[in-house]
Amino acid sequence: MKRTRLLSRLWEFQNKYGYIPDNAISEIAQKLRVSKIEIEGVISFYHFFHRKPTGKYIVYLNNSIISELNGFKDIKAAFEKETGCTFNSYDNNPLFSLFETSCIGLSDQEPAALINFHAFTHLTPEKVKSIIEKLKNYVKLDSIANNPVCKIQYTPSENKTIFFRNYILGNSLKKIKPNTQNKLLAQIEKAELKGRGGAFFSTAAKWNACKTSNSTKKYIICNADEGEPGTFKDKALLTNYPGLVIEGMILAAYITGAKTGYIYLRTEYKYLLKKLKNTLMEFEEKGFLGKNIQGIDNFNFKIKIELGAGAYVCGAETALIESLEGFRGEPRIRKHFPTENGYLGYSTIVNNVETFAMASRIIELGANFINTIGTKQSKGTKIISLAGDIAKPGIYEIEWGMSVQEILHLSQATAPHFVQISGPSGECINETEFHRKICEEDLVCGGSIMVFNKFRSIIQILENFSKFFKIESCGACTPCRAGNQILYEKILKIKRGICTSKDLEEIKEWGKIMQSSSRCGLGQYAANTLIMAIDKFNDYFSLKVASCTDNCNVEFDMQNAVYDYDLIINTQINDVN
Repeated sequence: MKRTRLLSRLWEFQNKYGYIPDNAISEIAQKLRVSKIEIEGVISFYHFFHRKPTGKYIVYLNNSIISELNGFKDIKAAFEKETGCTFNSYDNNPLFSLFETSCIGLSDQEPAALINFHAFTHLTPEKVKSIIEKLKNYVKLDSIANNPVCKIQYTPSENKTIFFRNYILGNSLKKIKPNTQNKLLAQIEKAELKGRGGAFFSTAAKWNACKTSNSTKKYIICNADEGEPGTFKDKALLTNYPGLVIEGMILAAYITGAKTGYIYLRTEYKYLLKKLKNTLMEFEEKGFLGKNIQGIDNFNFKIKIELGAGAYVCGAETALIESLEGFRGEPRIRKHFPTENGYLGYSTIVNNVETFAMASRIIELGANFINTIGTKQSKGTKIISLAGDIAKPGIYEIEWGMSVQEILHLSQATAPHFVQISGPSGECINETEFHRKICEEDLVCGGSIMVFNKFRSIIQILENFSKFFKIESCGACTPCRAGNQILYEKILKIKRGICTSKDLEEIKEWGKIMQSSSRCGLGQYAANTLIMAIDKFNDYFSLKVASCTDNCNVEFDMQNAVYDYDLIINTQINDVN
């Protein structure tokens, strides 16, 4: 299907010209037999594609909450001063174009930015000035860019470390020959591996569904589109142990009979592309990829890397599949699981980076070893990315069952007060809950913990989260499209001191509507933290409401005209149409 090449073709022109001109769209439409209107629709969906000319250097400055609390405004002002450009506009500057973007997976090294997808970390106004001066003087970009190092701050004792232990390429794959597909799958099932992307669905059940499918073709997709703000754990694996992830994909291919695999890599990690390609070449040279792998007849498997283009919602597996097929990355209405009807209509496995890496270690080390670590329902270890008001931000491999208090102690948190588990779509906890344990039985964590001390503004945190969801919503369903806009406006009312107790009640009502009727996880979980914060930090919100009781009655009546829900919904619908 020619259309599957659409993202790659768009990237060719984007990289060549800095934007996608009209003649490029005409050429792509003709060669791929896709209408120009459809191509325009795809381009407009993704953050990193441009239709207007840009400068030689495109700067993407991270505006996530961690960046915001670590000097984002000063860095933004410095870039504008030194380049003479304005953020989020097309200034016709031949050298520079400036854009804000959401989390780029460098929360442990903020403030951070990407310049032509080269990473620059720990920015200060002085550093910005130096960078821009060098670029103006024709210094090569790759010579001044940072090489982000993943700080692995903690691993368990040697006999309990699973991910960040010694790695020898092919160790798990050497277990293929002595075993059958069913025996390997039984090991995955015995270790009770569940998806580490946040859904925690049984990996063995998913792989078995693909294995037993009558589909004439089967595909393995590694979801490396790690876009949840505050999360950078998958980047640590791709940086330190890319082979571990690739081995997991090869094992899945052997068990299911798949011939083709894809690594869908978020563009923010483009600086890892060369390393991944080199690793794939090494696998091919050693006979672990290609034809008749390990001398096994008809065990043929190849892996391709596809770059995303900047869309958080593509972290949802069906949206990712749509993107790979050359469409807008909008989640499908859930009629079938991808193992029934996935990529191009064939049976497809989609797992995230950590899941494939864990599958490799299970086969290498054995399920019995894995089952000695963790809790009754959560076996093994979990990779957590920690950032915020802590002295030691970075990567922590913890044994399932470790308490939040222990993690805060290890990371040297300062006066922790508001702790965000699993990113903005997860849940917040207060000081009374720090005894809770990270495991399926108690506090499930998809991969990130953000720590905020008692001096931080809770409303500022929630406003940043809500704005992120409002921008990243694909707009395909009304509950998410309109709901996120309404929640954002409610937060602004709280911030302005004109909210009432009724506003807090309506936040919860809209949250329930979004949870029950949104098409995908973005809309279903976008209101989680806001609703929980109102309950868990009740004293804080009570003060916010009380502070406006005596003074805001007249102003609130005026605001009712602005925050008319029917008007918001109709406006959103018109914007999409």
